[in-house]
Amino acid sequence: MNARKLFLNKRGQSMVELALITPLLLAALYVAADFGILFFAAQYTQSAVREAARIGSIMPDCVIDASVACVGTTNPPASCPGSATGLGTIVKEACDRLPNLITGQKVTVTLTGTYNPAICTREVKVTATGTYTYGLYRVMALMGMNVPTTTTVTRAADTRYQAQPVTVSGAC
Repeated sequence: MNARKLFLNKRGQSMVELALITPLLLAALYVAADFGILFFAAQYTQSAVREAARIGSIMPDCVIDASVACVGTTNPPASCPGSATGLGTIVKEACDRLPNLITGQKVTVTLTGTYNPAICTREVKVTATGTYTYGLYRVMALMGMNVPTTTTVTRAADTRYQAQPVTVSGAC
């Protein structure tokens, strides 16, 4: 009779179930939070390149006046060492705005179109690239699971170049 009562006793069952399911629940929540942080970093990066493109659209062209901060000077700042090509002030503005969650940051800026002869469709394009490292996936990789531990975040923005000091004759 005592053995039967022992098998029917369910005290502590809930604690055992909770102990078994908690790690799985926490892992699922952490994966969702990690993707949320990645989404936030990507949106923050998009905002940074948009602001840098806006700033670059009103700066003078270095072909016209290289004595001032202009679109064309190459001076990658120390805060964004991966920026091999850049346009001084614009790269600095983009790098200052990029989130710290993105590593290996690289910012490139291009001014399309020509000054002489002038064309109607000049644009300033800013591109930022970096790597986001997942938190939980690194732990899963340590356990032998074949999962990617990083993802590349690339965002770009282009604006019409406003600082063109010439007039174009004819239709654009």
